[in-house]
Amino acid sequence: MPQALAETLAARGYASLTPVQEEMLRPDLAGRDMIVSARTGSGKTVAFGVALAERVLPVLRVPGPPKALIIAPTRELAMQVRREFEWLYGPAGGLIASCVGGMDMRREIFTLEKGAQIVVGTPGRLVDHLKRGSLNLSGIVGVVLDEADEMLDLGFAEDLAALLSAAPDDKQTLMFSATVPKAIEKLAAGQLRPGFERVSVAGGEEQHADITYDVAGVPHDDAERALVNILRFHESERAIIFANTRAAVARIAARLGNRGFRAVALSGELSQSERTHALQALRDGRARVCVATDVAARGIDLKGLDLVIHAELPGSPETLKHRSGRTGRAGRKGTSVLVVTPRTRAKADRILKMAGIDANWGSAPTAEDVRARDAERLVEAVGGAVELEEDDRGLAARIAADCDPVALAATVVSFWRASNSAPEEIGSLNTAPPPREKRAVQDFGASVWVRLSKGRRERAEARWILPKICQAGGITREEIGAIRVGEAASFVQIAERAAGGFMLALGPDGVIEDGLYATKLDGAPDPAEYAYTPPNSKGPKKPHRGQRDGDERPAPRYGREDKSVARAPRDAKPAKTETWDDKPILEAYRGERSEPKAPKPRAEAEARPKSKKEFVAKSYEAKSHTAKDRSETDAPKAPYKAGPKPSSKWTDKPGAGTAKLSGKPSGKPGGKPGAKPDGKPWEKPKGPKSAGFKAHGGKGKPAKAQGFKSHSAPGAKGPSTKGPDARPTRKS
Repeated sequence: MPQALAETLAARGYASLTPVQEEMLRPDLAGRDMIVSARTGSGKTVAFGVALAERVLPVLRVPGPPKALIIAPTRELAMQVRREFEWLYGPAGGLIASCVGGMDMRREIFTLEKGAQIVVGTPGRLVDHLKRGSLNLSGIVGVVLDEADEMLDLGFAEDLAALLSAAPDDKQTLMFSATVPKAIEKLAAGQLRPGFERVSVAGGEEQHADITYDVAGVPHDDAERALVNILRFHESERAIIFANTRAAVARIAARLGNRGFRAVALSGELSQSERTHALQALRDGRARVCVATDVAARGIDLKGLDLVIHAELPGSPETLKHRSGRTGRAGRKGTSVLVVTPRTRAKADRILKMAGIDANWGSAPTAEDVRARDAERLVEAVGGAVELEEDDRGLAARIAADCDPVALAATVVSFWRASNSAPEEIGSLNTAPPPREKRAVQDFGASVWVRLSKGRRERAEARWILPKICQAGGITREEIGAIRVGEAASFVQIAERAAGGFMLALGPDGVIEDGLYATKLDGAPDPAEYAYTPPNSKGPKKPHRGQRDGDERPAPRYGREDKSVARAPRDAKPAKTETWDDKPILEAYRGERSEPKAPKPRAEAEARPKSKKEFVAKSYEAKSHTAKDRSETDAPKAPYKAGPKPSSKWTDKPGAGTAKLSGKPSGKPGGKPGAKPDGKPWEKPKGPKSAGFKAHGGKGKPAKAQGFKSHSAPGAKGPSTKGPDARPTRKS
C-alpha cells in the first residue's frame, strides 16, 4: 500500500483491513481490470480507493483533466463515495468533484474547471457534462463502476458505454458489485481489456453472519400498525423502513410522524436537496426513522443503523440482500424484519429460500409484548449508574429525601410512558375465522319427482329453476328437495304432501312458463339422465376417418388396396337423370362453353368513345332519354336552341324569362337578373370600377350599399327603389 494511504487509514482508526480490501493489495492484480463481487457492508469503497492508488497517486498533482472517474447508480451513493474519497485522498492533495442530477450544474462546472483530479457522479449527469464539453476524460487512468448490476438494471448501459469509450483505452477499469449477473459479464466482455481478473471474496453470496432475519406475521389490515410495535419493541437508535412505491413511503412516514416518531421520507420524487437533508437528519440524530424506496438500498452507510424493516416485500432475493445490508456493516450486529401477511406468506418463503436465508418465523409484537419489553428496559435504566453534575446531584438527593419511594417510582414510570409512543393493538397471524360447519343433511321424507323440459343445453340452473317452480306451483322452498340439472332436462324433488297441489296449479299441460313444462314421474330419475359431462370431454373415441365398421385397422390411403381384407360390395346407385330443357345439365354447360363467342362488329368497336369528354357526353345523352322514348321514334333529336326556360318560382315575375343577356336566359336563381322590369337589357356602367365610393373618384355619389344612410354621401339621395327606373335588387 502506498505510504500516503497507509498513514491516512491509520489516522482514521483502521487497525486491520477487510477481506475485499486485502485482495486489492495483491501484487498480481496491480493495474489490471477486475470484476469484484463482495457482500454489502464489506468496505468496497475503501477497497477500490486502494486499488486505484497505484495509478492515480503518481499523477494526482499533475495539472490537466481528471485522473479518476467513479460512477454510482444513485445520487446518495455518489455523495457518500465523495465523502469517503475526501478523507482518503484529501491529505494527498486530491480535489474531488461530484456530478449528480438535481444539483446546480454551474457549481459542478466551476469545480471541474478548477482542476478536479477525481470525479464522482451518476451516469446521466456525467453524460450531460460530456456532451457540453465541460468534462474531459482524455486523462483518465482509472474508472470504477460501483454497484454495476444496479446501473444496468436502471437502464444505464448506453451511458456507461459512452463514458467508457470516451476514456483512453489503456485505463484501468474496476467493476464492483454484491452480485455479478450475466449482464455484468456481457458488459465486461465488451469494455474490459483482455485478461481481466474475476475476484470473488468468500461470503459474498452467503447470508450476512451479523444480520438476524425475522419474519413478523400479521393480519393484512394490521400491516402498517405493526410497524409501530416493531419500532417500539426493538427501540433501535436508527431504523430504516423499505416500501415499494413513493405513495407508500409518504403514507407510512406521515403515519409514523403522527404517532410521535421522528421520521423522514426518502424517494425519487424528492429533490436532491431534500434527499440530502433527510439523510443528514438521520446522521445527526434529528430523525430516528427513515422510510425509503429501493433508492436507499444500495451503498448507503448510516452509523448506528441496527434495524431494517421491510414493510413491503422486495421483488427479488438480490434486493432483499441489498436492503438488509444497510445494517450489520463493518462487524456490527443488525436485525432485518419482514412484515408478512397471509397473502404474502408464500412469496416471502420463496424469496428467503432463493436467497439462502434461514429466518425466524413468528408473529409481530403485540401491545403486551411491547409493554413487557419497556418494563425490562426501564428497570435496567433505573438500576444502572448515572453520572450527574453537582447541581443535579443535590436535586436528586432533595427529591429522594422528600418523596416516598413508591410515589417516586410511579413518577418515573409515568414519565417513561409519556416519552414513548403507545403500542398498537393488533391481531395475531394465527387468528383466523372459524371454519364454516356443513349443515347436516336431513331426510326429506316421502317425495315425488318432476321432470322439467329444460336442462344445461338451455342454460338452466338450480337457482333459476327454484323461484319459478315456487311461484308457478304455489309451494315453498322447504317443500323442495334436490334439484338435478341434466343436459336436456331437469329433475326436481317435491314433498309428497305438496305434489298434488303443485301439479293442480300448473294445469293439465304442466305449463310453468312459455317453453318450460313439468311432467310427473313414477319414480326417481335415472342418474345417467342428469350426469354431468365436462364441456371439454371428448366422449367415446371416434373411429379412424378411413376405418370401416368391424375393421381393426384403418383403410389404406393413397389408393393402395389391402388385399387381406375382403371388401363388402357397394350398393348400386342410380345415375342422375336431372335435365334442363330436355338436355343433361353437364352437356348443356359444356355445349354453351364449347360454342365460340362471336367477335363484336367493327362498327360497334369504332363507336366507342375515344376520350373522357366524349364518354361523359354519351353517358349524359343515354341518361336523358328513356328506352321507351328511343323505341317510339328513330328520328334524330333536334339540335339545342336557346330559348325561354319553363316557368318556375324564379321566372314568374314581369320581364323574367324573356330578356336575354349574352345569350343566357334570365331569372337564374342565385345570380343577377338578366333584364330590367321593362324588358330592356342591362348595360355596363361607364366610369371607374367603384365609382360610388369617394375614395375611388365618386364625388357626391352614393356608396355601394345605398340602403344605409351611413354609406351615402351627405346631401345626396339614394337611387329610387320604386317605379320603372328602380334598380332591381336581389329580392326583386
